[in-house]
Amino acid sequence: MRNGHTEESRIGTRSVWGGEDSYLMQHATQVPVVHSVGFGYDDLEQWHEVALGLREGHIYGRNTNPTVHVFEEKVRILEDAEDATSFSTGMAAISNTLFTLLRPGDRVVSLVDTYGGTNKIFSEFLPNFNIEAVLCPTTDHEYIIREVQKGAKILYLESPTNPTLKIVDLKRLTEAAHNAGALVIVDNTFATPINQQPIRLGADLVIHSATKFLGGHADALGGVVCGREDLVRKIYHYREINGATLHPMSAYLLLRGMKTLHLRVRQQSESALRIAQFLQSRDEVDTVYYPGLPTHENHAIAAKQMVQFGGVLSFSLKGGFESVRAFLPHLHYAHLAANLGAVETTAGPPRTTSHVELTQEERQALGIPETLIRYSVGIEDINDLIEDVTQGLEHMRYELQLRP
Repeated sequence: MRNGHTEESRIGTRSVWGGEDSYLMQHATQVPVVHSVGFGYDDLEQWHEVALGLREGHIYGRNTNPTVHVFEEKVRILEDAEDATSFSTGMAAISNTLFTLLRPGDRVVSLVDTYGGTNKIFSEFLPNFNIEAVLCPTTDHEYIIREVQKGAKILYLESPTNPTLKIVDLKRLTEAAHNAGALVIVDNTFATPINQQPIRLGADLVIHSATKFLGGHADALGGVVCGREDLVRKIYHYREINGATLHPMSAYLLLRGMKTLHLRVRQQSESALRIAQFLQSRDEVDTVYYPGLPTHENHAIAAKQMVQFGGVLSFSLKGGFESVRAFLPHLHYAHLAANLGAVETTAGPPRTTSHVELTQEERQALGIPETLIRYSVGIEDINDLIEDVTQGLEHMRYELQLRP
């Protein structure tokens, strides 16, 4: 905002105006896409100061870019963080952060229910560097705290989790981790800063797959980490050398999407709650996973640390995987795709979405049934979505009854 008070405004206003004031050019009302790889300086001393980070500016696109900077600044403002840096994808943000902060011999404590790609980093890649990863039962807070107290460099959390929407008490676990000398990183992709702000609950770093709700239109990949300035600067240095840079056009698309973030997330959260309540009433549905339901294991914790409960829910169907085959292809208003957080509804089973990297046995060990469907609610009319799910369930029931 021209008056410089963006960070003092409410979150909906920050979504629109945050980080943009000094980067509007030639009286434009939108941040431009700067595709230039190099940035020239006639004054060698000024160039040197920019290169050393002593003066604001840009020297080379792999390091920083004006459009990318605005995206980072908007996320920083929304998450109430000291600093932020971006990446080409969400997994780049996660992996770069972990490999920046961990060293051989270190120990990281996390949850069994992290996103499948994150789980692979813990179970497959970190052990190759002699880094121990301990994956705890997600909702057993005492177990997690005991493991952190045994010694940990990082406590890595995800809440709500992907895809079973489990909830952990961020404030409680963060306080315990800090008392044990551990850093706390939270994947806030599902909640978004509209519904949850982990830094205000004590987290040191917050990570987003910006591809999801932040962008909201399924047309740009990106990731971002924000939090303590000293940690973010280290992560930025790792990223600038290793090269997982966010493209300026992707940054522009993410910025455009973030201007409606508060509207989209509010609608998606309201619709997700109604759909979850509806699914609980259906005989074809075995279990509904959504923290906004009073029946959810940690609904009280979610209500304490979240504004609304997010735009993603999951549910398992009765009748084995054949029920999934009979249900999903008959949805009219859902892309069957490995994405979430978009303005269009998307749906799919974990074996082709969140945990495609894992075997069926590994998914079962994590408590993810093969009949689970992750349903990311878009901004369509809620009555159309409920009618669509209804006809899909009825078709499934009819088709399965016809089979011998």
